[in-house]
Amino acid sequence: MYKSSKFLLSLVCLSGLVLTVSCGAANSDNISQNQTPSTTDVAQSNPCASKNPCASKNPCAAKAKSIGGPLAQEIQDKPVLVDVFATWCAACKNIAPTLSQLEKDYEGKVHFVVLDVSDKATTAQAEAKAKELGLSEFLSANKSQTGMLTIVEPKTGKILAQHRNNPNLADYKTILDTALTQ
Repeated sequence: MYKSSKFLLSLVCLSGLVLTVSCGAANSDNISQNQTPSTTDVAQSNPCASKNPCASKNPCAAKAKSIGGPLAQEIQDKPVLVDVFATWCAACKNIAPTLSQLEKDYEGKVHFVVLDVSDKATTAQAEAKAKELGLSEFLSANKSQTGMLTIVEPKTGKILAQHRNNPNLADYKTILDTALTQ
């Protein structure tokens, strides 16, 4: 009787461990480069809007809707779009055409900030750039969220929108157009 109880207890503990590890695993991006995302995929691409039962592990679950304060004076005149980028990131490649189109459509109207975390050298440069622009806290909290575009109101540091691996141009344009009219 003792051996079977011990075995059962071990099995329950192992099951709990497997569940914990699966909740802690990184959110995999299920949108391939050539696949159009469904409505569900787009909603899940925003790491802050997860309906995941492991929401306590969600990178944005405990964060405020702010980057921690106003940005540097030299970029307070226009909305800021921050790209957490890495050369090895599939999501970054997926959203690259969208970002390129946004840069064309909003040239001179929006500040585009790329924080490249591809390797140690580029991460060090990104950290220096983030410090200069008032984005240190943001980068520190989101370094592992490559393929994420965040639109920030620079005077307050309020996050207006944040999407990960979302190539839908309209999602960004709606927020940027609204920010430009205020």
